[in-house]
Amino acid sequence: MDITNTLAKLRIEELNAMQEAALAAILHTDRDVVVLAPTGSGKTLAYLLPIATRLDAKLDEVQAVVIVPSRELALQSCEVFRSMGTGLRPIALYGGRATMDEHREVMRLRPQIVFATPGRLNDHIAKQNFAVDHVHWLVLDEFDKCLRMGFRAEMQTAVESLPNVERRVLLSATDAEEMPRFVRMGRTERVDFLDRDEQTPDRISLFTVKSPEKDKLQTLLQMLLEFGGQQSIVFLNYRDGVERVAKFLAAEGFVISALHGGLDQRQREEAVYRFANHSANVLVGTDLAARGLDIPDVANIIHYNLPVGADEYVHRIGRTGRWDATGRSFIILGPEEHLPEYVKEQTAEHTPQPKKGTAPQPRMATLYVGKGKKDKVSKGDILGFLCKTCGLEGAQIGKIDVYERYAYVAVSRSVAKQVVKMAQNTKIKGVRTKVELAF
Repeated sequence: MDITNTLAKLRIEELNAMQEAALAAILHTDRDVVVLAPTGSGKTLAYLLPIATRLDAKLDEVQAVVIVPSRELALQSCEVFRSMGTGLRPIALYGGRATMDEHREVMRLRPQIVFATPGRLNDHIAKQNFAVDHVHWLVLDEFDKCLRMGFRAEMQTAVESLPNVERRVLLSATDAEEMPRFVRMGRTERVDFLDRDEQTPDRISLFTVKSPEKDKLQTLLQMLLEFGGQQSIVFLNYRDGVERVAKFLAAEGFVISALHGGLDQRQREEAVYRFANHSANVLVGTDLAARGLDIPDVANIIHYNLPVGADEYVHRIGRTGRWDATGRSFIILGPEEHLPEYVKEQTAEHTPQPKKGTAPQPRMATLYVGKGKKDKVSKGDILGFLCKTCGLEGAQIGKIDVYERYAYVAVSRSVAKQVVKMAQNTKIKGVRTKVELAF
């Protein structure tokens, strides 16, 4: 695998300093590696790039296991790996769906790298759903969070079930005082890019917004109207609040995604997907949304409810300003609320200046295509169909994801209905296919 070509596929001009240092430590030493870097600095790619060069594409066995604290991070890390176009086969394994369904997928796909939550990984290993003999790489991503979330025993079981691991990579946004013994770290190379005195990176601007009323809905509305079509995440502490705010914004004409623990797995995945591919420009969620989301172009974080603690605050802010981009964080304060003590850095007061007019619409819409991998339909087939049959230009086409029985494709919202109309009674790869607006 050529790293330069991979970066070109990802449309990344160059790695940042942390990624360069991590890549060198993993590729050019034989030591285990600990990477300490702030949330949003690009740690996922920092370990995936070098490890991908060390996996054997001709060997149909799992060769690397990545343990993560949440299903969202498992899915997103797997998607990052898939987008690298290495020719290697990844899979994400996580709770919330039947283990047997995943087993069938493992048998069909024959993955070479696994991204998994600790408990689900142990289920598959215990049932011998894939062999561990060739697993020579072990990655613990956000291992500090795994420990805080009570996964110590499950992680220990998983690590001890992988007897042939030769290299270990641990990644964290905080510096653990003591490394758990069960990880079995050998000689260690430390890549440390944490600033102990910095709570928020300089590239993120911090603001407070005063709401004249205890109910902050109108203040939030004014802010979102001011932001235009910028991608924004609104954080609340409870599910009921998320549903109330989402309903209000939808009634005002916004296209939103809502994310909380009461949704089933498919609903959660679709909520994230809509926001990530710009078919929704506002994500309203609980702190669940801050766990593992890696969406590079979030412009604004809005704390509708004050975070319950410093950890939640830092992780919320970490959803913006990712990959060295700039971002903004806004804390809405009601008449009787004050800035929490855990906000250590200077904030500026912001008064919303809403733009006149209706709610800004997202620039993309998602189409459902009724054929997938089982029908031998690829991304290239869909791209060709949109360009040749529907007359779209490359700039009007966004993310294309092909699943087993269907596919999703993002297109410019202004042409979405036109594409659906033109697609009627036409064929993709010689097969008549349903194409309709998904969201």
